[in-house]
Amino acid sequence: MDLKIKCDEILGMESRYRIHFINSLSGFKSANLVGTVDKQGRENLSIISSCFHLGADPALMGFIVRPHSAPRHTLENILETESFSINHVNRDIIKNAHQTSARYDKEESEFLHCKLTPTYEENFQAPFVKESKVKMGLKKEEVIKLKNNTELVIGKIELVILPEYCLKEDGFIDIEKSETICVSGLDSYHGTQKVCRLSYAKKDKALEEFKN
Repeated sequence: MDLKIKCDEILGMESRYRIHFINSLSGFKSANLVGTVDKQGRENLSIISSCFHLGADPALMGFIVRPHSAPRHTLENILETESFSINHVNRDIIKNAHQTSARYDKEESEFLHCKLTPTYEENFQAPFVKESKVKMGLKKEEVIKLKNNTELVIGKIELVILPEYCLKEDGFIDIEKSETICVSGLDSYHGTQKVCRLSYAKKDKALEEFKN
C-alpha cells in the first residue's frame, strides 16, 4: 500500500526525521569532496551531494552551501581565493570522505584528520584530493543567495584530471570505471551499475542503444 504524505504532515515531522526524509526524496546524488585553502594556507575539505553541471560552453558547475547557522569554511575560502576543486568520492575513500562532514575548527585540516592527501597543480591555488580519481579545478564565477538562505556557488572549470581509461572516443566519461559512488539521503552510499546508454532522442527516429 502506498503512503500519501501531505505538506502539513511533513511540517509536523520531528526535525531529524524530516531532514532524512526530504534529503532522500530526490534520489541518488553525486558524492564529491570540495577542496579549498585560505590565504594563510589553511586547507579545508568538505563532502557535498549537491553538485550539478550548469552548462558546457562555458563549462560551469554549481553546488549548494547550507545556511550560516555554523561557520562555512568552504564558502569563506572560495570567496577569499576564488578557487576550489571538486573531487569524486570512490569506494576506497567513502569513510574518509564522510568524516569530513564533522565540524572541525578553521585551523584543523580535514585532509589531516580524515587521512586524505592534498595535492596541488601548477598555477592552481586550491588543493585536490590525491585519492580521488576524477577531479576538477574551478574558479568562482558567482555566488547567489537563495530565498531559503542557502547559497549557490557557480564555478568555471579550469582543469580536469581523470584516468585515460575512463574517457570514451566521443567525449563521454565512463565514471563507473573509476569506481565513483553516489549517495542517497545524508549517509547512505551506493555503487552503480550501468543499465544502458542511449542515442540522442529525435521524434522521428527510433532510439539506439550503445554497445559499450
